[in-house]
Amino acid sequence: MSKRSGLGRHSGSFLLGALLPTALLFFLASDRVGERLTSISSIGNGYLLNCPARQANLSAPAGDDEEEQDVDRFPGLAELLPRVATADRTVIVTSVNEAWAAPGSLLDLFRASFRNGEGIEHLLNHTLIVAVDAGGFDRCRAVHPHCYLLEVRSANVSAANRFLSKGYLELVWTKLSLQQRVLELGYNYLFTDVDVMWLRDPFRHINQYADVTMSCDRFSGEPESLKNSPNTGFHYVKSTERTVAMVRYWRAARPRFPPHHDQKIFDNIKRELAGKLGVRIAFLDTALFGTFCEFRDGIDGGVCTMHANCCIGLDNKVRELRGVVAAWKNYTALPPAEKEAGKASWPYPTRCRAARRAKPARPAPIKN
Repeated sequence: MSKRSGLGRHSGSFLLGALLPTALLFFLASDRVGERLTSISSIGNGYLLNCPARQANLSAPAGDDEEEQDVDRFPGLAELLPRVATADRTVIVTSVNEAWAAPGSLLDLFRASFRNGEGIEHLLNHTLIVAVDAGGFDRCRAVHPHCYLLEVRSANVSAANRFLSKGYLELVWTKLSLQQRVLELGYNYLFTDVDVMWLRDPFRHINQYADVTMSCDRFSGEPESLKNSPNTGFHYVKSTERTVAMVRYWRAARPRFPPHHDQKIFDNIKRELAGKLGVRIAFLDTALFGTFCEFRDGIDGGVCTMHANCCIGLDNKVRELRGVVAAWKNYTALPPAEKEAGKASWPYPTRCRAARRAKPARPAPIKN
C-alpha cells in the first residue's frame, strides 16, 4: 500500500470525526426550533401569541437588524393568514381591546354593519380581528371565526384609552408592527378601525395604481393630492418591497415626532414617502367614505363607510354609531324612488361635537 493511500485513509477518519459533533449540534438546534414552533397556541378559532419576553417591546421600531426578530414576534400569523385572505391575498384587519369588544360595544356594531350592508356580509370571512389583550381575544373568539392575540404589556390597553394616552399610543404602534409583518408575508391588507361602519363594498374604489389608498379627515377634491388630510383608520396597502420599506420608515419616524400617533406622523412624512421611496398614495373621497370630521348629512347613494372619528370617548362613539346604524336601516327600507330623491340623512353627531368642544386636557408627554 502506498504512502499516499495511507494518508488519504487518515484524512478521511479525521474529517469524519470532525463532522460528527457538527451534525449533533445541528440536530440539537433543529430540536430547539421544533420546540419554538410548537409554542404557538392555536386555540379553536384564534391564535395566541404567548411570548411574554417579546410582547413588552412590540411597538419599538424595527430596523434592518431587527427583521429576524420581527418574524418571531408574530407566531402563528403566517399559518392564519391563508385561512382569512381573499383569492388575491388580501386580508381585512381590525383591532380591539376588552372595552371595544364588550357586548354591545364597537365590535358588535362593526360586525353587524357587514350583515346590514349591501352584499358585503361575506367579507367578514376575510376579516382578521387582532386583540391586544386577553379579554378582547376571548370575546372575539366567542363571536368571530378569525382572531389573533397580540398582547401589549408595556401599557394598560384594556380600558377605553383616551386620545394620545400611553395606552392609546402603544395600541396604535403595535398594530402597525403587525401590518408590516402582513406585508412581509406577501399579503395585501385593508386596515379598518373598529368604529368604521361598513355599508357597501369599498374595494371597487381602491386605486389600482397606488401603493396606498387611504381615507382622509378632509378631502381636497384631488385623490392624489398630498394636501389631503390622511386618516389611517381606513387604508389599503399592496404587498410590495416598496410598501414594506414604507412601513419601516413610518415606524422609524416615531421618535422624531413625540408623543404622536401613527396618523399624525404619516401626515408629517407623506412627502418624504413619496419623494424618497417613490410611494404612490391615493386618498378616498369623504362623500363615499364618510367621516364625523367632514360630516355630510345626506346619505349618498354610493357611500361605503361611516367613520366615528373626530369623536372623543367610547360611550359617545357607541351612541352616535347606533344612530348611524338606525339611519342606514331606515334608508335601505325605503322604496327606490325615495332613495333617489335624496331625502334620507345621517343624524348629526351632537355628542361627539360637544366632546371635542370641551377640549379635555392633553396627556403629559410619555417619558421613556
